[in-house]
Amino acid sequence: MQTQAKSSLSEILFTTADQCLLAPYSIGNHEIQHVFGEIFRHKVDYADLYFQYTRTEGWSLEEGIVKSGSFNIDQGVGVRAVSGEKTAFAYSDDISLTSLESAARATRAIAHSGTDAHTNIATRTQGHALYSPNDPIATFRDQDKVALLEKLERFARAIDPRVTQVMANLGGEYEVVLVARSDGAQAADVRPLVRLSLQVIVEQDGRREQGSSGGGGRFAYDYFDDRILQDYARRAVHQALTNLDARPAPAGAMTVVLGAGWPGILLHEAIGHGLEGDFNRKGSSAFSGRMGERVAAPGVTVVDDGTLSQRRGSLNIDDEGNPTQRTVLIEDGILTGYLQDTLNARLMGVPVTGNGRRESYAHIPMPRMTNTYMLNGNRDPEEIIASVQSGLYAANFGGGQVDIVSGKFVFTAAEAYVIENGKLSYPVKGATLIGNGPDVLTRVSMIGNDMALDPGVGTCGKDGQHVPVGVGQPTLRIDGLTVGGTM
Repeated sequence: MQTQAKSSLSEILFTTADQCLLAPYSIGNHEIQHVFGEIFRHKVDYADLYFQYTRTEGWSLEEGIVKSGSFNIDQGVGVRAVSGEKTAFAYSDDISLTSLESAARATRAIAHSGTDAHTNIATRTQGHALYSPNDPIATFRDQDKVALLEKLERFARAIDPRVTQVMANLGGEYEVVLVARSDGAQAADVRPLVRLSLQVIVEQDGRREQGSSGGGGRFAYDYFDDRILQDYARRAVHQALTNLDARPAPAGAMTVVLGAGWPGILLHEAIGHGLEGDFNRKGSSAFSGRMGERVAAPGVTVVDDGTLSQRRGSLNIDDEGNPTQRTVLIEDGILTGYLQDTLNARLMGVPVTGNGRRESYAHIPMPRMTNTYMLNGNRDPEEIIASVQSGLYAANFGGGQVDIVSGKFVFTAAEAYVIENGKLSYPVKGATLIGNGPDVLTRVSMIGNDMALDPGVGTCGKDGQHVPVGVGQPTLRIDGLTVGGTM
């Protein structure tokens, strides 16, 4: 029954992709084979076509009024040819045979080595069925989107009279993609994505602080019911009010406890990027050449999983037409895997992991994370905090920076507390966590049993490209981490 349902969904995806991307421009398998023929007039190893249609919208509320709304449609096709380590890429926002032929001719500049090939489009790749192929923008009325933002503002203001400003943003995306490859495979996907974010400002005795929250995923706007909206409002106001009472953060090397969920962004940035195949193939990652070695404390297991239902970082297929996977990167502290796209997997002689991602048809794919998180340990979160005589509890994170080559990172805690005698003592502001990704993994001394994924707000940047991702972790105790503070 499940196989039958996936097959039926696959037909819907291909039909949608054909009606949206190919049929209006009189492009079919014959024309696609012709384009590959143009590319392979010279010798290349591999080629693919990436067709994409994207419709996005955004709504913004400020000062009690929905002041702006934006709407955008973008479509086009990217043409890539690969020869050895070299990649030639051209794209066009005009989906026509003429434009495809021009792009194909442009990619032949690198084609001085490789093998002759004949492409026969015959195989349809069947991906996962992780989300409904519905359009969130069209299935929710504009007046209901405005009402949703207004309701969120009312919930936030009702929590505490010290709330002076509320800003909220609602965004939706409907994306249709079709990948045609020179190995004869075709893959299609229809990707919904929504996100709601909230920022509040509170004021007391002349002091102003802010808090934020939000979430989203690959579903429709009706996910944001009253319970979800009230939770977002409560979290944002709590963070802002906590910061009103915050004292300057301490500084120095100390024991740090990281909260579950969104603090996994540290794992993503400081460790995840270093496990992407391109950095390791080129030897520029701190993890290069360390497969099978201990790189983390016992009990640390990190996975990247693009197959989680409705998650922001999940995909039925990656942007090269390969089904996404669950890849174990670190198992019980031992490095076991890297994230691979087609190019780097071929050059490294390892299997593809379904992590080839691109921002749009105007960008080349590269190995990227999907949903990256650490698995549960066996400690109760309260037990972890109780084990710390003096330290810092970082409940939530703001921004951060990381150097892929060295693994060095700096992260700002958006909500943090001093731990004294095994208890949360008082909130602090201005705490930054400073360290080295590979080193910090070895300093994990306790792992909680409360693994949580982030609420669905993550966006990852790499080489100028941005894609939606997910992160997560249980509560962690890290010993001897450097904290930069304001004291």
